[in-house]
Amino acid sequence: MSSTFFVGLDVGTTTSKAVVFTEAGDAVATGRADTPWTFTATGTELDAQALLDSAIAALSEALEQCPAGEIAGIGVASLAESGVLLDRHGQPVAPVIAWHDTRDHAELADLQRQLPGQEFSAVTGLPLRQQWSLTKHRWLVDHVPAVRSAVRRLNVAEWIVRGLGGEEATEQSLASRTGWLRLADRSWWTDTLEWSGARADLMPPIVSAGTPLGRVGADAGLARLTGAVLTVAGHDHQAAAIGAGADGPGDELDSCGTAEALVRTVTPGLSPLVVADLAHAGITTGWHAVTDHWCLLGATQGGLALQRILALLGKDRNDLPQLDATATSIPKPSVQVVAPPFGRVDILGAGDGDGPPQIWRAALETVTDQVAEIHDAMSAVAGPHRALVVTGGWSRSEALIEVKRRRFGDLVRPDITEAGARGAALVASMAAGATATPGFPACV
Repeated sequence: MSSTFFVGLDVGTTTSKAVVFTEAGDAVATGRADTPWTFTATGTELDAQALLDSAIAALSEALEQCPAGEIAGIGVASLAESGVLLDRHGQPVAPVIAWHDTRDHAELADLQRQLPGQEFSAVTGLPLRQQWSLTKHRWLVDHVPAVRSAVRRLNVAEWIVRGLGGEEATEQSLASRTGWLRLADRSWWTDTLEWSGARADLMPPIVSAGTPLGRVGADAGLARLTGAVLTVAGHDHQAAAIGAGADGPGDELDSCGTAEALVRTVTPGLSPLVVADLAHAGITTGWHAVTDHWCLLGATQGGLALQRILALLGKDRNDLPQLDATATSIPKPSVQVVAPPFGRVDILGAGDGDGPPQIWRAALETVTDQVAEIHDAMSAVAGPHRALVVTGGWSRSEALIEVKRRRFGDLVRPDITEAGARGAALVASMAAGATATPGFPACV
């Protein structure tokens, strides 16, 4: 019997990761390529064609390792907020600005003068800050004349799907990160479009993740993929929730990377006042990559703080097992680690008996307390979580997991890697109409 495979492509801030999965959800081949950012006088940006080339390079590497068989579908998840502007010939007309770029500080200040933050958050589900697409777009309108010739705007995953031969569409979880989308009815907000110099007709139709968007064309140069069904799998955080099996109502993903992100799947319908209050607490509300669901998302820089503490202790990831073992065997220490979201990490109140185990345990307690604030704010409006699924590089720290268990109770630790790519592949299997796929069983 011939094997059938699905490909998940996760185009992230640092790299593009391509993974080929069997129908049972087992990874059989991987590929990776750096995201080709460049640094200019104004900030961080990239060339849209170079990004597409990077994604194709990651796919090529994975396909070279892929066993014989049919590849039935490919799903593309990606970073959000950054966008690609195209002219009537389908050619990019401006650089793609990084979501974390800060060149739009004057644009943000103007938006804050024009539109009260409470109203912006209640309508869009987003805090009024630098990150979202609309202020980046306004900067381009003001500084790049060629933008006036744009007839289409695509989010990153949508651009990759188009570049592989697919149809143009706007996926709802990515649209939710633009500042242009009215959360309640999933429609474009005229006020913010006009302020930023954008138009509703720049955007293709809004769809849910998993909507079939054509097939990979021969022009993509990926013979093994030609004819595979294409789909956008959404924002990478939501795709990771799907890949980790944290996509049911009330499920929560705790993705422990450099940034620690909490992703809660909820039923739509929170009131605008509640949505605005969540935004004030730094928690975004948007449409999920899971059809007919919303997503609450909040993040800290917990992983970055832990990495800094390891460096201060003169240790690295290879030292974690021993450091974890000693840290979990001691009482909660009196020494404190202060790790603000942005800024310096400080160690306070260290006594004569405090050494690496006490400092490491204190760091674990601090980052867990920070993410617990987000968790508690989500639970206050959405109710208790159903399952808390922990993934990411720092989830390999047994001491961190122990501290989390003491704070949150039972945890699920799926035996998977590259949850974003896995979620994208699962969405691709749905788009391809796979009926034999048991849902990529996520946990063992």
